[in-house]
Amino acid sequence: MARRQARFTAQDLADDSRLRDHSPELWRDDLGEVQRRLLSSAVRCFAANGFHATTTRDIAECVGLSPAALYVHFPSKELVLYEIVRAGHERVLAHVRDPSITSLDGSAERLRAIVSAYTVWHARHHVTARVCQIELHGLTPEHYGEIVELRHQTNGYFRGAVARGVADGSFAKVDVTRVTRAMLSLAIDLVRWYRLDGPDSPEQLGEFYADLSMKLLAPG
Repeated sequence: MARRQARFTAQDLADDSRLRDHSPELWRDDLGEVQRRLLSSAVRCFAANGFHATTTRDIAECVGLSPAALYVHFPSKELVLYEIVRAGHERVLAHVRDPSITSLDGSAERLRAIVSAYTVWHARHHVTARVCQIELHGLTPEHYGEIVELRHQTNGYFRGAVARGVADGSFAKVDVTRVTRAMLSLAIDLVRWYRLDGPDSPEQLGEFYADLSMKLLAPG
């Protein structure tokens, strides 16, 4: 959703269909129910109002708890953001590294599956993905460094898939880094505008972006 001119209230967030996605399925299994609810609330608050403008009262109020309740489960608001951003980056990387994708033999078939999976993940979890991309400045330097390393792993995985196809002749002789950046940007940009009740399902968008990526790499 567009950057805000005024803060959204708990009721605003509860009623906003643009903030509905599958983010609650991302949280670690070892977290308790209240922790998971607080993370889901924080995702919506951060996406709507930004990390710095969101208060612990906002996060707790959205799940019917007192402001002090958050500190029982998370020592700081920054640690809430870190848990969200880390979960998002780790989950999407694991998603595109799924054995069903890495076992594919053909370079074009594998890259197509990677791009589609990456796009589908960002569409299904577009609220968390938005926070992962826009609110990194709220992390401590140490936590920021950990996330940057995860991003490097994802970028390297994509570059490797493109480079493999260039090397075996499946793709045109392209600038691997630039083309990889373009493909990643397609999926990442959708977090600004995508909504699950829109005209395209995550899977439809995944196929469409995979088609576009193959056109970028088509041999002359």
